[in-house]
Amino acid sequence: MQYYINDNKVFMKKSVLSLFSFFLSFTLCAQTQVVTGEVHDEASGLPLEGATIIIGNIEPRRGTEADHNGKFRFDRVPLGRHTIAVSKLGYEERIIADIVVTAGKAVFLNIVLTEAIRQLTEIVIDGAQDAKAKNKMALVSGRSFNMEDTRKFAGALGDPSRMAANFAGVISGNDSRNDIVIRGNSPTGMLWQLEGLNIPNPNHFGTFYTTGGPISMLNSNNIARSDFFTGAFPAQYGNALSGVFDINLRSGNTEKNEFVAQVGFNGFELGAEGPVSKKNQASYLVNYRYSTLGVFKALGIDFGTGSAVPLYQDINYKISSRAGKNGKISVFGIMGGSDVNFLGHEVDTTRQDIYGDIYRNSYNRFLTTVTGIHYTFQASSKTTLKFIAGYSSTAEKYSLDSISYIDSSVHPSVDARFRTGKFSFAANGIHKINARHSVQAGMSYDHTNFSMMNKEMHPGEPDIMYVSNDGSLGLAQAYLQWRGRFGNRFTLTGGLHAQYLAINDNMASGSRAGLQYAISPGHVLGAGYGRHYQAQHMYVYYLQTPVNNGVQYTNKSLKFTRSDHYILTYGWNISPTTRFRAEGYYQRLGKVPVEQTLSSYSSLNMGAGFELANNDSLVNKGSGYNYGLDITLEQSFHKGFYFMVTASALNSKYRGSDGIKRNTAFNTGHVVNVLGGKEWKVRGNDIISVNIRVSTVGGKYMTPIDVEWSDRSGRLKFREEEAFSEKGPSYFRADLKFGFRRELKRSTFEFSMDFQNITNHKNVFARDYNIRQRKLYYLYQQGFFPVPTARFTF
Repeated sequence: MQYYINDNKVFMKKSVLSLFSFFLSFTLCAQTQVVTGEVHDEASGLPLEGATIIIGNIEPRRGTEADHNGKFRFDRVPLGRHTIAVSKLGYEERIIADIVVTAGKAVFLNIVLTEAIRQLTEIVIDGAQDAKAKNKMALVSGRSFNMEDTRKFAGALGDPSRMAANFAGVISGNDSRNDIVIRGNSPTGMLWQLEGLNIPNPNHFGTFYTTGGPISMLNSNNIARSDFFTGAFPAQYGNALSGVFDINLRSGNTEKNEFVAQVGFNGFELGAEGPVSKKNQASYLVNYRYSTLGVFKALGIDFGTGSAVPLYQDINYKISSRAGKNGKISVFGIMGGSDVNFLGHEVDTTRQDIYGDIYRNSYNRFLTTVTGIHYTFQASSKTTLKFIAGYSSTAEKYSLDSISYIDSSVHPSVDARFRTGKFSFAANGIHKINARHSVQAGMSYDHTNFSMMNKEMHPGEPDIMYVSNDGSLGLAQAYLQWRGRFGNRFTLTGGLHAQYLAINDNMASGSRAGLQYAISPGHVLGAGYGRHYQAQHMYVYYLQTPVNNGVQYTNKSLKFTRSDHYILTYGWNISPTTRFRAEGYYQRLGKVPVEQTLSSYSSLNMGAGFELANNDSLVNKGSGYNYGLDITLEQSFHKGFYFMVTASALNSKYRGSDGIKRNTAFNTGHVVNVLGGKEWKVRGNDIISVNIRVSTVGGKYMTPIDVEWSDRSGRLKFREEEAFSEKGPSYFRADLKFGFRRELKRSTFEFSMDFQNITNHKNVFARDYNIRQRKLYYLYQQGFFPVPTARFTF
């Protein structure tokens, strides 16, 4: 959902100016900060005692060594951006670039070194902006990101999903939601993991059956370096067809208490972190957020939806501690609730509202929780074991009233209630055989209890009950993967993944493989393959088919949908800070649910709208394919400047039960993103910055509306036999973000203004038909929208 500020209101004017004046009143002094971290072996996780760490861009150069726990510390590091070199005899040297040191927060670095097979002729550049995935089993279609990235990019709003929309292979073009559409796939093909735990949709207003929403529950202040995959992902990830978001949470400061206060579009935020027990190196980290729009509602500010103001709040936390000599344990979680009502009589008819309708009342409530415990044990110098257990829950209540356009009478139209509670367990072990070979194996089990009810009501007619069931289902997964390094040029990975669904005794297994070869210094070729499977959503399995003596569950025997990924990649390190990457892919999809009778329906188009698909009597006889080319040209921060250009050309097709080849709902044809930013030091340690983002996406295909039938029946109907045959207009958006950072005595104040859609371009949200007025019309997305954010760390 996206909300608009009324032009005659000054968004946050008094509060922001007051905060700005207060923070600038502090007296400046010579400022420094503490930089700490740990160094580990990348394969086994063993702490690397004696590793040498050097800060290379300050005079005089400063160095230290890691202790027996792999820990190191620098006191009184000048503020600004720094580069650190890390080395140890027998290991490949790394240079960690673009480390931002501020007065308000200590810096902690988690560094891994790769054991050398023989002496290298060049060092490994792997800085804060490095695009390589943390997961060393991923040789293609993966990259990492960190907390700084989510706040840096114009238009990202601190949201990992909106940030990822700028990566090659990801299709954006929907301002109202942050769904991840990868290479023409449905967003329902995504897997979300948090600290190794499979989790439900981590977004506010994230409707049942979806993986995205308007606002993320994941707080960017808590995110550590994490991974994002767009295809042929390693064997440890399963039950997904398109991609993986593998989110890691950072631990709190183990030496002193630190705090953050922030206000922006995403909410009013307060956060704290610090030590619990220095003996066990225990720490806490917690951030709470409450809806900015909810607070401003009390101030009388109108956001374009009448009184239908979205209310939400969430909390992210992590408590970490050492557990014995060789163990670490953490408790983590997120909890978020949201609700919004759209009442017909409160809709502002003088302007467009993509959610409200004068002939409808809708009531929406959502609640999501995730709680987990993560234990890591260093079993030996070559083996690390990890155990994760957790519980997650979701609750959604949605009801809809229809308002008669004749006499304004109100009658219930839809009543839907969904609850889930999932117990999860995962275990895996990593063993480093030697410098060349390492293996990893693991398993997971998710047991979900659910209660689902969804019915539709029409005056004078029997209710239509789509689903009404309480029950449970279990999903078990296991994997084995191996990585081999043959010299410094050639790396090979392989793996197997298997999964079992207890609801219908469905079992499937698939292989994964990847290779990477350095053809010359700075030039790398790679290839990857993966066979992936995904179960259908529980809602699909329990859709009811009415029969004479009751109901049948005609979807309950559906098998896993299958996907084969084929990927070729070429990488060129143009300079230590600039890289180019081209990746071609082909994806073949099979065993796709389609209807038994001839129709254009396919589950590959799920997630294109907000509605649940109530198609029963499905069979695994559909198919589809996606192919394309993704290109990335990227420069990490160098001399105060960065840029990233991504371009994707794609084609996405499917076949329903009628056998006709059609465009999918996500076949946009092309995506281009251009991002860049520049920082200037203007006085002392004051920093001003400018960031820009320009995106264009090909138009999506739509299904024509059957105007004559809609007029006769008074209900909207589409010409499904011509599904996705009409291409909509292309999407274009430009965002411009200005930032300011001032270092105070022991704190940091940051202010930014993110001007979204600066050209006020009208991008199509959907096409609709007004039955009363008998006309087709477009609904448009967000226009020009300024988003201020103030952040204070101390």
